[in-house]
Amino acid sequence: MTSPAFLPVHRQIEAIAARRLSPVDLVDEYLGRIEKLEPALQAFVFVNAANARLAAEAADKAIRAGHAVGPLHGIPIAIKDLVEIEGEVAMGGSAAWRNRIAPRTASLHRKLMAAGMIDLGKTHTVEFAYGGWGTNQHLGTPRNPWDMAVHRTPGGSSSGTGVAVGARMAPWGIGTDTGGSVRIPAAWNGITGLKTTIGRISTFGVLPLSPTLDTPGPLTRDIEDSALLLAVLQGADPADRLTLSVRDIDPMRDLRRGVKGLRLGRMPASERAGVDPEVLAAYDRSVETLSALGAEILDLTLPASFSDLGAINGRIMSAEAYAALSGLVDDNSQPLDQDVRPRVRAGAAISSKDYLVALAERERMKAAFGAATAGVDALLTPTMLTPAIPVAAIDQNTTPGMLTRWVNFLDLCAAAVPNGFTAGGLPLSLQIVCQGYEEAMALRIGYAFQTAGDWHMRAPAVAAA
Repeated sequence: MTSPAFLPVHRQIEAIAARRLSPVDLVDEYLGRIEKLEPALQAFVFVNAANARLAAEAADKAIRAGHAVGPLHGIPIAIKDLVEIEGEVAMGGSAAWRNRIAPRTASLHRKLMAAGMIDLGKTHTVEFAYGGWGTNQHLGTPRNPWDMAVHRTPGGSSSGTGVAVGARMAPWGIGTDTGGSVRIPAAWNGITGLKTTIGRISTFGVLPLSPTLDTPGPLTRDIEDSALLLAVLQGADPADRLTLSVRDIDPMRDLRRGVKGLRLGRMPASERAGVDPEVLAAYDRSVETLSALGAEILDLTLPASFSDLGAINGRIMSAEAYAALSGLVDDNSQPLDQDVRPRVRAGAAISSKDYLVALAERERMKAAFGAATAGVDALLTPTMLTPAIPVAAIDQNTTPGMLTRWVNFLDLCAAAVPNGFTAGGLPLSLQIVCQGYEEAMALRIGYAFQTAGDWHMRAPAVAAA
């Protein structure tokens, strides 16, 4: 029988409801997979095995007694090591915080537990979530499961969650995205990631990198699972004022409406320079697929390049990171990642005037892009410039987020979905970018695309070994 770990969550829900699967068996399956694969993949910083088994037993009894708290009762989840849980260690990927005890519990974690989900443990992140490659010098760099011969980039900063979900060590997980940190690991691990709009999901209790840009989001097997998890995570939170004016959506309502009649923008030809040929080929096929499904494909003229917008995004990120972390990064006795420390320290050179100019430019460009894309339901791009590269080949002075950072800068939302593989078997990804708070549209387009193929159903060989 196929392992339940290979089922997306929406299928696991059906199996539990039909009493073909119990939360106890499901959690045992994932913990067994973690025990087997973790030595090679290093996705977790902490595995919550004993508590997860207790929670699974309690969930099983409640469900059998007719007291399930909801459809997700008994479903496990992996949590990025930025999410605080009161009384537990929250390192934020930093060896300097090995003994840091969280003083509070993140609102999003409370929502997960209220829905009956089971916390499998904390997953690796780039230190302070500041980096897209997925590396961590002191706590370890997770291994991309699609190549066990060469240690390749797992994507960051939500590296551990991406690897855990990609290798079927968890059915889904939580990431955060400041410049691509949900979408990059989704792309390189062959899974689905949803970058939400500011205020859609509370950031209370999530260790901050850049409050102007930080957004939590799901990393899942497919689009339907992303919609399910978004429905749980969204909502007004008195502890996060940015959520109070955001109206909830029903992510499932229009999921299956298809794309017929939608207007989708093609990436400008000028942005194709520097993109890997196999990435471009998969992207062009994806655009053709959506056209065949009934979408109208448009060529757009945009007011600025993705790289220029990403550079301003980087200035905001660096200034805000330094404001939060200067005490640590300026103390040379602290054991910080030698690649992350200079990124944060760069914020010291950004004057208050430059920071305010960057924020003002952000508002100006949001208006300009809004005008340029008026009447367009989404803009399609590759998620990444290249497939995952060897860790040994990383240039830490560069970012892999050239096609993702601009989305945060403009406060848009986006889904990253698998759209093919290289000749060498590495996953590729399509990015579906929608206007702010239009997550339902990104999910709808992503669902239509995924039902036209099976890229999202494939698993790395190590997962099945």
